[in-house]
Amino acid sequence: MHPLRLRRHPVSGQPASRTSAHYGGVDACRRSRRTREISILEATLSVGTRPSALAAEVESALRDFFTSRQDLVGAVGGGYREAVTTLEDFVLRGGKRVRPAFAWTGWLGAGGDARGPEAAPVLRACSALELVQACALVHDDIIDASTTRRGFPTVHVEFAEQHRTGRWSGDSAHFGEGVAILLGDLALAWADDMIRESGITPDASARISPVWSAMRTEVLGGQFLDISNEARADESIDAAMKVNRYKTAAYTIERPLHLGAALAGADDTLVSAYRRFGTDIGIAFQLRDDLLGVFGDPAVTGKPSGDDLRAGKRTVLFAMSLQRADAGDPAAAVLLREGIGTDLSDSDVDTLRNTITSLGAVADVEKQIEDLVANALSTLETSTATTAAKQQLTEMAVAATRRDY
Repeated sequence: MHPLRLRRHPVSGQPASRTSAHYGGVDACRRSRRTREISILEATLSVGTRPSALAAEVESALRDFFTSRQDLVGAVGGGYREAVTTLEDFVLRGGKRVRPAFAWTGWLGAGGDARGPEAAPVLRACSALELVQACALVHDDIIDASTTRRGFPTVHVEFAEQHRTGRWSGDSAHFGEGVAILLGDLALAWADDMIRESGITPDASARISPVWSAMRTEVLGGQFLDISNEARADESIDAAMKVNRYKTAAYTIERPLHLGAALAGADDTLVSAYRRFGTDIGIAFQLRDDLLGVFGDPAVTGKPSGDDLRAGKRTVLFAMSLQRADAGDPAAAVLLREGIGTDLSDSDVDTLRNTITSLGAVADVEKQIEDLVANALSTLETSTATTAAKQQLTEMAVAATRRDY
């Protein structure tokens, strides 16, 4: 790979984009595959599924896949290569690689052999989950009108600015959203391609096919429920919890674990335990995210503070706040209903935060997270997963649900 001089983001100093020189061509990608397989084994044998080592392997698998698409994308011309580079940068720029980590650990826990010939193909299949995640994030940022993600402009904002700076015809915001929608669609299509070309056996491919299909349908259904609840101003806790179940829990932890189990050919008993564990931890993960969306430090979350309040997110946290306010503090109820989904100043956000906290909703959500984690860990402990996987999944569950804000 050639050394490059990268354009840096003015605030973070991280690489903001890449050029075609990043790509060594399809032949180089194929030549590197055997080396990559050795690298995977070295990482898994020396540190198991330690997040930093696994994340590096996932990113390498993604880079190899992007390289394999270089010629196809380049042949289209007309700025397509540059647009796709933005998507690739978005995928590679950050994230904890939570979904591949749960899928990989699920595979190991169901008897997958990190020393065996299936390790490299399985890791490539697990890595494809990051492209599903990229699709969800790019589209979600459009829906929520978010302006930043991981400390950078969101994809639709970046292309709107490109349109504006270039003084092109038409509406800049509309152009940015259109390009971002297409790139999100491409990410989802590429996720399917990466799974198909991962090298897993035909039997494994047949086992994961219904799991993969269900996951895609569920996450899109969860997103629909999210925007539908906002439009209908559904204030119920049940409605908000259902969004958490399908928009986040299913494709963040439950289905990745299910995918790993299916790759290993696990029996129904372990699959059921994985799914129960994954649902509880996935919902707890989203509840923690709800807290971050209101109280999170932008330096940590990469998004503006109070973003969920401005976006009108009908979260469990907000629903619990309203339930308590309706029961004992009518003035607080009015304040919450009039404030949600409006152009709030920082002072307004602080006022709503204080109201939500004083009503006891934050404590309620923290207790719910605690109960969900306890139930999940109990399910895991009595499962037939390997001892090493149980330990690793316990650590991952704690890390996912106890993030600071």
